[in-house]
This record gives sequence, C-alpha cells and structure tokens, in this order.
Amino acid sequence: MKDNFLSFSDAGFTLPQEEVLELKSKNKKLTIGIPKEVLLQEKRIGLVPDAVNLLTLNNHNVIVQSGVGEFINFSDQEYSDCGASIVETAQEVYQADIILKVSPPNSQEIQFMKQNQTLISALQLKIQNADFFQQLMDKKITAIAYDYIQDEDGIFPVVRSMSEIAGNASILIAAECLSNLNNGKGVLMGGVAGVSTTDVVILGAGTVGEFAARSAIGLGASVKIFDNSLYKLRRIQDKLQTRIDTNMINPKALEKAVRRADVLIGAIRAPERRTPCLISEEMVKLMKPGSVIVDVSIDRGGCVETSEITSHKSPTFIKHGVIHYCVPNIPSRVARTASFSLSNIFSSLLLDIGQYGGVNKIIFNNPNIGQGAYIINGKLVNKSIAEWFNLPHQPSNLL
Repeated sequence: MKDNFLSFSDAGFTLPQEEVLELKSKNKKLTIGIPKEVLLQEKRIGLVPDAVNLLTLNNHNVIVQSGVGEFINFSDQEYSDCGASIVETAQEVYQADIILKVSPPNSQEIQFMKQNQTLISALQLKIQNADFFQQLMDKKITAIAYDYIQDEDGIFPVVRSMSEIAGNASILIAAECLSNLNNGKGVLMGGVAGVSTTDVVILGAGTVGEFAARSAIGLGASVKIFDNSLYKLRRIQDKLQTRIDTNMINPKALEKAVRRADVLIGAIRAPERRTPCLISEEMVKLMKPGSVIVDVSIDRGGCVETSEITSHKSPTFIKHGVIHYCVPNIPSRVARTASFSLSNIFSSLLLDIGQYGGVNKIIFNNPNIGQGAYIINGKLVNKSIAEWFNLPHQPSNLL
C-alpha cells in the first residue's frame, strides 16, 4: 500500500489542497497634503476643517499649508484643532504621500513633488500641454483626475456638484446684472404683482440648466428651456415637477425666444469637444438693450458668438447693448459652499483609499475611481491624452 502511494506521488498525483483566498488588505495610514492654491481666481479648497477631523479620527495624517482657508474664513487654528499639522511653506506640504489640490499644479509645484507621489486634482485638459504630463511621468507620479471619477450610479459627483452651484449662481448673477447699478434694465428678477415677469431662456437641460431653472422659477421668473435631446427635456420637467416651456433647438424658435428674453443662460455641454455656438452675433443684436447673457459654458468655448472669457475681478462687458458675464469658474465665486461640497466628496474618497490599502489597490480594484487615473507610477494610461499630445501610452491592465 505504501509503495502504491509513493508511485502515485512520483507520477504527479497530489491530494486535494485547501483553497487559498485573497486576504483583504488592512487599512493603510495615509499622509495627505493640502497646499494653498496659487491661481488668483481659485479660492476653493479640497478639505474643510470638519473633513480633516474625520480623516484624523480615522488615523490619517493631514498636512495643511498656513493660510490655506483664509479666503473662505477658515483659520489655521481651526485646522489645528481638528488634528491637522500646520506648515509654513508649500515645499513642506509636498512631502506628503498624497497631494490634494482643486486646480492642477503648475510647473513650479510639480518641482516640489517627490518621486512616486500621488496627485489628486482637476485635469482641465483644455489648458494643459505635453510638458505637464511629461513632468509628472518623469517623477513617476500617480495622478488622478477627480472630475473623471464616477460614483455607483455612473454620475460624476464633482462635475455634478459644481454644475449645481453654477446653475444656481448663474441666476443670482443675472439678477445682479439686471439692476441699474450694473447698467442693466433695472428689472427685478421675477417681477412683482401687476408687473410682467422676467423672461429667462436657458440653453441646455443638463444639471446646470436644471438648477438654473429651479432658481429662476423660485424667484418667479418665466422660464423657457431649449435642448437638442427630447429625453433631457422630459427628464427636467419630471425633476422640476412643474410644467415649463421646453423646446427642441431650432433656429427660428430660438431666435424668437432670444429676442424676447431678459436673461439668457448658456448651459450647453458637449463631451470631449468644443461647445457648439448656438447664438450668433446677429441674434445678440436682436436682444433688448440692458438684457443679460451668462455663458456658463465659456470654459468649453461658449455657446454665444459674442462671448469672451472674463475674470472674477472684471466679470462683465457690454456688446451690442447686452451685458455679458463669461467667467469660466463660477463655483469659485461662492468658494465656501463649493469647498464644503468638494470636501464631502474628497473625504469619502480618501477614506476609501485607506480602507483599500492604498492608491494603487483602489485604482485596480474599483473601476469607478480607477478610470480617473491618467498616470500610474509614471506610465500614461489615458489613451485620449496620449493621442492628443503624442505621448507614449500603456494600458492600465498591463500594469
């Protein structure tokens, strides 16, 4: 019997073995750095003190540059009380393993970064160049674009959150511009009893259009929405739970609506390309003197032919008697609200990274977050960026 058993072993026969299951990674302690934003118009921050407190209670370290929250009335003391380490210089912040920024870093900030670091920031592809990606690749950075991250429902949470803010703010901005103090018509948004309501035309039935419509209806304005998608028009009616004037985009109907409008909100989005120009200069000339255009889609080129990029410092200009507001970063106008909204998303993301056992593990095991990674350990994994800037590309599944 013994000889038979040995002969089976020699022939390669083996007894059944216990299955080895993959063990769940232990929580990883993260060190997160929050540097001050260097862009003049960017006043938002990635983490508010309450979010820092949540992270430190979960055994993570947060390094904050002194003065990071000064524009939105958060003091260094508040961050310190919530467990953050306060440092004076950006160089000290960039010693952290994970750098969280609202805007992408410039060349000087990339020089501060260390090898094999993780960057979480916006991508803002339209303003980048090949050198930006090459510098990150040379330092073997892992870079995640938070505006490309999806949630469980397939929604881009940061994009949606900022679009909600931009939609609400666009109507409030238009209301300001209509006043006599801003060379407007002197019209109150919504009107009063016995006086005609304000006519608001919204181009686009997406998130910006939806929240612009909510604000305008709440103020008592008459709202008309245009979109080239019948599905979106039906959806926005269902969400608003009221009958509003919805229209498919066609030149004749659009020209008629624009001629009568007191306010025009441009909220058209075109994925992966420039926003189509729907309002010609001739149509702008037909608008009432003192009426207002708020082109929210100016960050993608704008949907009004007369639109030109402006800044928060000098946000408006007048052309053909019409006030134009064309600031590309409207959420930064209400930076405290925007920061709380971003902080809710980022704190949850960072906790997930810690629970997964690190950045690389969450990228390869959570596709909703993984698709936001465009550079992994110095390898460019985003094919669109590689083709756009003629850079070497390596699919993430080969890593």
